[in-house]
Amino acid sequence: MTRSPLARLALAVALSLLPVAAVLLVPAAAQAAEGGLTIFPDPVQLVILLVLFMLLIVPANRLLFEPLLGVLDERDKQIEGARERAAGVAAEADRVLGEYEASIGEARKSAEGERRKALDEARREQSRVTAEARGSAEEELARARSGVAEALEQARSELRGQSEQIAREAASQVLGRSLS
Repeated sequence: MTRSPLARLALAVALSLLPVAAVLLVPAAAQAAEGGLTIFPDPVQLVILLVLFMLLIVPANRLLFEPLLGVLDERDKQIEGARERAAGVAAEADRVLGEYEASIGEARKSAEGERRKALDEARREQSRVTAEARGSAEEELARARSGVAEALEQARSELRGQSEQIAREAASQVLGRSLS
């Protein structure tokens, strides 16, 4: 907070009056200790103190109060600058956090898309492999059926030949003679 020159002068006067008040109160305290109480100091002493005060106020203001108030003003400026920088850093952090959250969201969407794509590809591959296996199994089953049919036909033809021979033998044993 910046102080006006008038406020600086008022502060300087108030701080400079403290030693004067102490000097004025010491004789009054001494007189009070002696049994008397004087409310007004000696006028000559008062004039001397006021002249000394006027002579000391300018150097005291330049040597003590202006540097002190300058340091306080500089501190106020630094605090305000630090607050502004902190607000800027907070705004920047919020912006970066928003960008980070947006990029995380994009990454999640992308990963979800890739996962779905891989899952669809795996399902297509599974369907393809299943179809190939089914086709291969059906071919194997057709070959096996064909082999069974051939074996059955061969067994039938062998049984026909054998059945004719068995029938001739059975007839020859029943008839008791040989059939040729």
